[in-house]
Amino acid sequence: MARKFLYVVTGLIVLVIAALLAYRIWGMQMIRAVMVPREAFAQIEPLPANAYDDPKMWIARPDIVKDNPALWTPEGVKDAPSAEKATVFFIHPTSYITTLGDAHWNMRLDDQESLATARRFVQNQASAFNAAGSVWAPRYRQANYGAFLTDKPAGEQSLAAAYRDVAQAFAAFLKANPEGPLILAAHSQGSLHLLKLLREQVAGKPVADRIAAVYAVGWPISVEADLPALGLPACARRQQSHCIVSWQSYAEPADPSAVIENFERKPSFTGRPHKGTHMLCTNPITGAFNGAAPASANRGTLDARDADKPTRLVPGIVPARCDTSGVLMIGEPVDMGPFTLPGNNYHVYDYALFWADVREDAKQRLAAFLKK
Repeated sequence: MARKFLYVVTGLIVLVIAALLAYRIWGMQMIRAVMVPREAFAQIEPLPANAYDDPKMWIARPDIVKDNPALWTPEGVKDAPSAEKATVFFIHPTSYITTLGDAHWNMRLDDQESLATARRFVQNQASAFNAAGSVWAPRYRQANYGAFLTDKPAGEQSLAAAYRDVAQAFAAFLKANPEGPLILAAHSQGSLHLLKLLREQVAGKPVADRIAAVYAVGWPISVEADLPALGLPACARRQQSHCIVSWQSYAEPADPSAVIENFERKPSFTGRPHKGTHMLCTNPITGAFNGAAPASANRGTLDARDADKPTRLVPGIVPARCDTSGVLMIGEPVDMGPFTLPGNNYHVYDYALFWADVREDAKQRLAAFLKK
């Protein structure tokens, strides 16, 4: 009996090793096969012109007092949310992740599971800005995660459809906030849409003078080929305002090849090839362009691993170093939860790793902007 048990255990170990090996070799192919929608792309109807006048179309805005995820703070944070300084427009990342037969190219607005995940993103990411001002975060018919894993035209079409919702929400946001300093922030898919907003709706327009800072985190930006079309420079130091912040987090040993290859293949905002240019990397601990900072300087990382305990802020556990490849290295892998991507990619945790540093960064950049 004991021998049979050992055979079973040995067999299971072999299967696990084989699965891990297959994932390492064919990981992205396996993910694409499961995550890319199989249905043909069907254009979604535009939202009504006044859709974003309705508070129900927003995950967060100042008049949502009950269950507003952007007003959340972890235990121990002493600076309370502020609605008197700036107004923040935040675009959440991809929360619509479905497989095979359940996958559409764009999320339906009644998809409660994806909306619940989006609320968690707003809580753990946009909340970092609530000490700088009131946060507005729209619901939008985001593109499926699979849109980023395919070269099919449907991928770009679904992203374009999602952007139309975001642009409509931004217009409503500006109408409701015609004066005062603005902070624009996003993550991942949200940052892709934010960069397009900067190019099409902000650069060269009067509203550009109101931008205190832009946080386009979790999406590659070329210093030479993208920034000139966005109307704002890279943030060189923390005391600088009216500039752009961006980073992409990897533990070591890192393999950012998938991101770099996609970055080099995609067109830039100026038409210049991305290949041979440098990705913008802001060190979130120092607020400076490039550079390194030790873990001891990190003001606080969100620890939400234990669902039975409140999320807490843990300082001094994650360093940051901008690598020559343009990505942000965080040292050895740190246990943040189950969502680390292949290549030691900590994309999901870009904000959580440096939540308290982002909070301080926004306050300092806003203060510098107001001094002007």
